Amino acid sequence: MKQPENYITTYKKHRFSPLNPSPDNIDIEDIAHALSLMCRANGHFTGFFSIARHCINCCKEGQACGLSPQACLMLLLHDASEAYISDLTRPVKMGLPDYVKIEEHLQNVIWGKFGTTPTASDLKIIGEIDDMMLKLEFEHFADEVIEIDTISPKIPPDFEFVSFEQDERDYLGLFNGLW
Repeated sequence: MKQPENYITTYKKHRFSPLNPSPDNIDIEDIAHALSLMCRANGHFTGFFSIARHCINCCKEGQACGLSPQACLMLLLHDASEAYISDLTRPVKMGLPDYVKIEEHLQNVIWGKFGTTPTASDLKIIGEIDDMMLKLEFEHFADEVIEIDTISPKIPPDFEFVSFEQDERDYLGLFNGLW
């Protein structure tokens, strides 16, 4: 019997090893496609809302805040590792320190692939905008108030349902405008 390989085959047919990621096998089209098909909150919202749209909203908020194109690119890519290793809810991530290390390493390889290396300051603003979006998403899609202190949005996020294909196009369009 053949043993399973230590890679996944991506949408663009790259053989990608999540535990030993090669920048050569990271493809923005794979990222945009996968994130457009993945639902936030493990699907527990009242409607489908993709991780791609979450990242688009974070990026657009960064633009509204006057952040640099590089910082906005990091916001767009901040969940890109999830295209390769999926997403886990925050309570689960907190209990799996090895997963967090794998995710952080992969995310850093992805940022490096696209010419970005976040500073502590960058990571702080990415975290602030990500938390703000999380809070707004739960208020909108789950009618739940998350008790975390966040910054106030400069622009309202886009919570309208769009097709998976549109999320993918919008993600790639923002990426191409920033990179």
